[in-house]
Amino acid sequence: MRPLRPAPDPAGAAVRDAALALGFDAVGFAPAAAPALWGERLAAFLAAGYHGSMGWLADTAERRASPTTLWPEARSAIVVAMNYGPERDPLGTLALNDRATLSVYARNRDYHDVLKKQLRVLARFIHQTWGVEVKLFVDTAPVMEKPLAAEAGLGWQGKHTNLVSRAHGSWLFLGVVLTTLDLEPNEPEADHCGRCRACLDACPTAAFPAPYQLDARRCISYLTIEHAGPIPEELRPALGNRIYGCDDCLAVCPWNKFATPTTTPELMGRQDLAAPALADLAALDDAQFRALFQGSPIKRIGRNRFVRNVAIAIGNSGDASLRPSAARLAADPDPVVAEAGSWAVARLDQAGGNATMS
Repeated sequence: MRPLRPAPDPAGAAVRDAALALGFDAVGFAPAAAPALWGERLAAFLAAGYHGSMGWLADTAERRASPTTLWPEARSAIVVAMNYGPERDPLGTLALNDRATLSVYARNRDYHDVLKKQLRVLARFIHQTWGVEVKLFVDTAPVMEKPLAAEAGLGWQGKHTNLVSRAHGSWLFLGVVLTTLDLEPNEPEADHCGRCRACLDACPTAAFPAPYQLDARRCISYLTIEHAGPIPEELRPALGNRIYGCDDCLAVCPWNKFATPTTTPELMGRQDLAAPALADLAALDDAQFRALFQGSPIKRIGRNRFVRNVAIAIGNSGDASLRPSAARLAADPDPVVAEAGSWAVARLDQAGGNATMS
């Protein structure tokens, strides 16, 4: 009699089928207990000051080091991914001086809401089927989703520190369900970056001190989203017309040759946010800002921080017709907005804006 093969994990298969049926594009399993290396890397990142003003990273460092520190009873991590691949080249709007470039992920509904809705259904299925405890997370708790996703076999953390998938490239949102259910873990994904450094060379502000290291203080996503004060003047020209986030290091990854546009309607880019006019965005008051970005992740940063970014894009445009917009922002009641507006006026004047005004 031939020896029997080990039976596949029936619980894992059921969870995977349920996740894929809910619209997730990939799912994997990892032990809830993280390797000590994760905490060591986080500690080095914080010690170098690379987190900038994101004090919450330091405050939660101990809990963030491993899911079992956050929840000691957890046995398995279920990591799901949803593709948000863009339909068009996300860097195609960078050359449009009078228009704005928004990060792909922010061009429609807030991914937190989209993923959480489906994760709740998955978590309920797991709880009701096996009677186990579950907790779900989408980028709003001290859980390091990217290392977990790599451990669960969904991809690897590239030299830009983001997850890269051989099937989906760089365009994946991640969600995590921790559970007391024992699931057979997947094999971690190997690193397939090789000698490529396209992401490092593409960064407009040189935010990567070395491969696999990010200095958030120089990252355009940090500067335009997380950073509340004035953006350092020496970095402003490199922002170009990027007013919310930056996709450069993601977009140039060669593994995107396998990426496909998202089929999730809530994640497809809105036409009015594909390349909005800087003059229109500069004119937004608080109520108009909230109405335009209702349900969008952009709403989180508030009108003042947003138009601060718009002012810098106007200053970088070299477009004389935008000087009145810059002047209005220079008179804004918010001092950070007013400073950015004044900087924009000066930049346009230096570029010969006044001489070409009618």
